[in-house]
Amino acid sequence: MSLLVVGTVAFDALETPFGKTDKILGGAATYIGLSASYFLKNSNLVSVVGNDFPQEHIDLLNSKGVNTEGLQIDKNGKTFFWKGKYHNDMNTRDTLETQLNVLETFDPVVPEAYKNCEYLMLGNLLPAVQQQVLDQLPQRPKLVVLDTMNFWMDNCWDDLIEALKGVDVLTINDEEARQLSGEYSLVKAAKKILTMGPKYLIIKKGEHGALLFNENEVFFAPALPLEEVFDPTGAGDTFAGGFLGYIASTNDISFENMKRAVIYGSAMASFCVEKFGTERLQNLSDAEVKSRIREFIDLVQFEISL
Repeated sequence: MSLLVVGTVAFDALETPFGKTDKILGGAATYIGLSASYFLKNSNLVSVVGNDFPQEHIDLLNSKGVNTEGLQIDKNGKTFFWKGKYHNDMNTRDTLETQLNVLETFDPVVPEAYKNCEYLMLGNLLPAVQQQVLDQLPQRPKLVVLDTMNFWMDNCWDDLIEALKGVDVLTINDEEARQLSGEYSLVKAAKKILTMGPKYLIIKKGEHGALLFNENEVFFAPALPLEEVFDPTGAGDTFAGGFLGYIASTNDISFENMKRAVIYGSAMASFCVEKFGTERLQNLSDAEVKSRIREFIDLVQFEISL
């Protein structure tokens, strides 16, 4: 089933307690596309890069079935760049440098061949840009998933609230859920957010797992305890790619299938953090993915008699 991914394709420079990198491939759409590729043979990407973006990165995306016809290459600008340093707990980080570059004037153009997508992933971008993408589609996709962040809540509140009216699933972390709703309890926060437009809410809690809410039900998936977390960059986007990639591959948007998709998304995110950047996502085998899914099943499956 056709999947359209809209988001950043970028350079990251990362520092964690385990080491540091120079400029490497990053960006929300990159992580989402690579993660979804393990469930879908093809997906479509809309983003923008500058004249400094290497062809080898585009070739990598293409080799994973990510169609880059919608990837604009601005010959007069540089690619979006983010530099960050993670603290010892790996849950907090400092942004050392952000260069918006070509992202500052990004005007998303959805190619005709992409417009009848059945599944749409709106990666973390300016809410007005996310809305522009929705407005270009002749008919509403079967499922629209949107990711956002507290920066947009601080600076583009009205645009964000407007964009939320057109989505089915919102993915945010617990801090963002509290800010968006004004509620500290995540259960109360979910109830309030589900009145803003989304039918489903996913609250990502990093090493503490993820929560899936609809109006009447809640599902919790734990995170897999890992011996080493090397770099958490992109884990949330990798989760989203696995989640929506699995749903698109099964063409089933029921709550029961979303519960399975949360497990698949969590499994993909657990791979992402094992190496710097996208390195781990570039060369996974189907056997590794299936084995990791089995680990998650074993983690949550038990029998009890009352």
